[in-house]
Amino acid sequence: MATEHSHTNPSRAETQRARRWAMGLSLAVSVVMLGGKITATLLTGSTAILSDAAESVIHLFATGFAGFSLWYAATPPDPDHPYGHGKIAYFASAVEGTLILLAALGIGGMAVRDLLTGVELRRLDLGLYLIGGLTAINLALGWYLIRTGRRTNSLVLVSNGQHVMTDMWTSLGVIVGVGLVWLTGIRWLDPAVGLLVASNILWTATSLLRRSVYGLMDEADPDATQALLDELTEAKADGTIAEYHQVRHRRSGEQVWVEYHLMFPGDMSIREAHARSHEVEDRVDALFPDDAVHVTAHLEPQRHDDAHPDGHREPADPLRGVFYE
Repeated sequence: MATEHSHTNPSRAETQRARRWAMGLSLAVSVVMLGGKITATLLTGSTAILSDAAESVIHLFATGFAGFSLWYAATPPDPDHPYGHGKIAYFASAVEGTLILLAALGIGGMAVRDLLTGVELRRLDLGLYLIGGLTAINLALGWYLIRTGRRTNSLVLVSNGQHVMTDMWTSLGVIVGVGLVWLTGIRWLDPAVGLLVASNILWTATSLLRRSVYGLMDEADPDATQALLDELTEAKADGTIAEYHQVRHRRSGEQVWVEYHLMFPGDMSIREAHARSHEVEDRVDALFPDDAVHVTAHLEPQRHDDAHPDGHREPADPLRGVFYE
């Protein structure tokens, strides 16, 4: 017998509102950032500032896609997507990481070109003031997005916030480079800083891509695995269940899916076994207080092997080695 139990945190509506507000703010600030950096580029002729502006173009596009992904991930399951649409968060993270990667390569290419050919600079003081103000805004926005994303368990917001922080570090590097050029008159420092900034952006891009691959491949969080196995072991120790096996779990955005087989004495009534199963499900749900938790339990008699017909093939039990160590 299999039972399915789903829990949803009652504050989910507030969570969705917080996510929408954060993403709307990010999109509005992205437009301001792009306009400000293009203005600074036209004023100064700086390759480093142009590189920063190019990264902001990518960020604006990525933020728009992230906003769509946040909306789509919140839509309910349908016949074509019975597990919901949360996986798009990992796809959005992959898209954003790819765009950041392209920005890094483009910035690096422009920096190398200007190291070889030289660059004409002007009105650096005004450009520095403008980029400095924009950098402070991005620092506040990035911190807010990452904090909100972690609080609401939104990979889309965390990824977008990390992109904003990348933009902030890019701008900070530009300020240092252009400031040195302004103070010393050594013009090659401008593209050199652009090259260093590109390296930092490249690191962020690979981190986002790695995280998206882990999510799309349903890689299990080891901390969640241990917490789940500890709770089931406790249920066995206190006599709520006789045994358990075939434990699996995966995450899709804010959705957590848990499956396991629970064993009970063969003479126990199905009503009692079902009630105990729900008790275990409630305990498992408490492990993920900020998520919508879906638990599927398969109930079996304790003499498990005797209950199956001849020729029955048990599926692979990937976590068996973990909880039988």
